Amino acid sequence: MSLPPRSRASSGPLIAGTLIVVVIGIAIVALLAAGITPQRAWESFFPVGGQPVVTDRAHATRSLYDVVFYIAAAIFLLVEGLIIFTAIRYRRKPGDEELPPQIHGNNLIEIIWTVIPLGIVLFLFVISWQTLNTVDAKAATGDVHVRAVAARFQWKFDYLDGPDGPNAKVVYEQLLPVGDDGGLVLPVGSPVHITLTSPDVIHAFYVPKFLFKRDVVPGKLNNFDFTVDTPGTYRGQCAELCGEFHGSMLFEVHALPQADFDAWMAAAVKKAQQSPPPPPSGAPAGSGAPAPSGAPAGSGAPAGQAVQEAAHNIAFVNQNLSAPANTPFAIEFDNQDAGQPHNIEIKDAGGAVKFKGDLVIGPAKATYDVPALPAGTYPFVCTVHSNMTGTITVQ
Repeated sequence: MSLPPRSRASSGPLIAGTLIVVVIGIAIVALLAAGITPQRAWESFFPVGGQPVVTDRAHATRSLYDVVFYIAAAIFLLVEGLIIFTAIRYRRKPGDEELPPQIHGNNLIEIIWTVIPLGIVLFLFVISWQTLNTVDAKAATGDVHVRAVAARFQWKFDYLDGPDGPNAKVVYEQLLPVGDDGGLVLPVGSPVHITLTSPDVIHAFYVPKFLFKRDVVPGKLNNFDFTVDTPGTYRGQCAELCGEFHGSMLFEVHALPQADFDAWMAAAVKKAQQSPPPPPSGAPAGSGAPAPSGAPAGSGAPAGQAVQEAAHNIAFVNQNLSAPANTPFAIEFDNQDAGQPHNIEIKDAGGAVKFKGDLVIGPAKATYDVPALPAGTYPFVCTVHSNMTGTITVQ
């Protein structure tokens, strides 16, 4: 069988190769201009940008990822190399009018391209199974038991006196999911058991440097074990779209050396066992503490200078407040969300905290006594729910 002759410019492959080199060069220059070094570009192919992982289970997951990545990279380079070689070596040249010899069936080649992929798949199955068993394995011992409660749109961590169950007792309730005074505080080098629960919709517990994600399913207690091996603070978040303010469901994990964790835990339990003292006789209720039961809202605050604020459906009712300048004033705060902790934290334009009220678990009211502020505009936020924001104008 013959084909009609076709004219070919001998410079075609040269032009194509030149264009490829130019495009690659431009891409390299653009990456360098953006501050992306070859090492950073290479590390971007790996979890958390190639940064070290920080739990015993994460090391197993990272090892599995590395094996899969290098096998995939080798296959990619082999296939792309063969395609490029074939396109160059067997390209049609001027004067070619006959088809090259055709091969119809080759048992050896067919066996090779069947056996090799099958072997790779079986190998990946085995090491994936081993890694899954490692990640899901239960710790032999461990004294740290935490119940992580995910609810629209916040995290709460209950430290228990033993394994979670009907008889488990909460020894400390961590209501703040982030910050130096909040977050999930854990020891380094000791097994930790986490139980996940949700009262509303599906959420997910996800810490990138743990290389771990597990769903929080209403009506089901998911649990897992791990051991943190590196001190530090690690970001966590909900990884299941759970509603309008899903993006605000962040938390931090503070991994402390064992001695520091023991000291923190002892102080936290002592704080939880202490009941807040009543305000002194004749002193104003407030200073960040809830007003006494039955006391009039804003008692102790100068007449005419109380600011009204309320929380409802995980939002501030009044997002634009006003207060007098250079004069202490009171904020009468009404938390209308049952079971939800809220407070008010006022910052200046530079982000420095000017006032931070204690948490109020609704439904409840509190009176906050705010020190004098210079004239200006100050943002305020609930430290538990970062989506709850507003502005107070002091003038």
